[in-house]
Amino acid sequence: MEVGYNKFLKIFNNLLLESLGYFDIGSNCTLRNRFMNTVPVSVIIPTYNRSALLGRALDSVRAQSRKPAQLIVVDDGSTDDTAAMLANDFPEVEYFYQPNQGVSAARNVGLENASQPWIALLDSDDQWLPQKLEKQFREIQHNPTFLFCHTEEIWIRNGRRVNPMKKHAKYGGDIFKHCLPLCCVSPSSVLMHRDLLDAVGHFDETLPACEDYDLWLRVCSEFEVLFVKEPLIKKYGGHEDQLSREYWGMDRFRIQALEKILNAPHLSLAKRRLVMDTLMEKLRIFLLGAKKRGRDNEKIRAYEYQLNHWKKYNSEEEFRD
Repeated sequence: MEVGYNKFLKIFNNLLLESLGYFDIGSNCTLRNRFMNTVPVSVIIPTYNRSALLGRALDSVRAQSRKPAQLIVVDDGSTDDTAAMLANDFPEVEYFYQPNQGVSAARNVGLENASQPWIALLDSDDQWLPQKLEKQFREIQHNPTFLFCHTEEIWIRNGRRVNPMKKHAKYGGDIFKHCLPLCCVSPSSVLMHRDLLDAVGHFDETLPACEDYDLWLRVCSEFEVLFVKEPLIKKYGGHEDQLSREYWGMDRFRIQALEKILNAPHLSLAKRRLVMDTLMEKLRIFLLGAKKRGRDNEKIRAYEYQLNHWKKYNSEEEFRD
């Protein structure tokens, strides 16, 4: 009996290693082909009233040269035909519905239901290129100490390819300083290990926008990241339902994220100074814009108070050499 169990355990371990790309048992069986063609990844796609665009995103997952072990769609209260479309056209999808709570809550539902050690995010209006998962996973296998990997991207705006500006350049390694001015990692390009999320936490559901900026700050304040220089996603923009069009003054959400990371006990003094410089600059620019546009005086006073508070904090002993 013990011999039989050990034999089973050896076969199971071999199949597991093969699924990770480390082992080849040389068999030509269906089970081998299935494992060789799959990566231990849960794909999470949040969506809201985007059934037409969602189909394009899901088709790009189906077209992967190495398939994810799990595909999750979290419907954030759609009133269109999303549920019916998924049932008819994508029966392999694990579908979760919630009343409208925002993209952070939707992604967190996906994370709570993910069964695999690696997590890949895909926005419902974006698209993966066919070898996205295969090439990212290969990079991670060659660099096993990394828990986070992102890629270069192709930008499509209003149906036409455009070149990103220099400020949107992507980097690998210690990229914390690059994460401060703006979001320099696209969610749809990310492949990350769940241990990393256990360390830094999930998406902040109090942020209606810039939730990705907030999470990448927390990640990159503690971890170095892998970067694949080859474009492996198509990132679409210009449509009416983008969050950047829904909310005015997106920097107010980045200000919240900067204030939060500034209070992180693990942050080094050098990084704390970088955060402080960025925070005060964003507060100044935001205030100028709010006054120019005639925003609520009470809100303007609140941000003026914040700026003065951080100016005072910046002058205290712990920020001096």
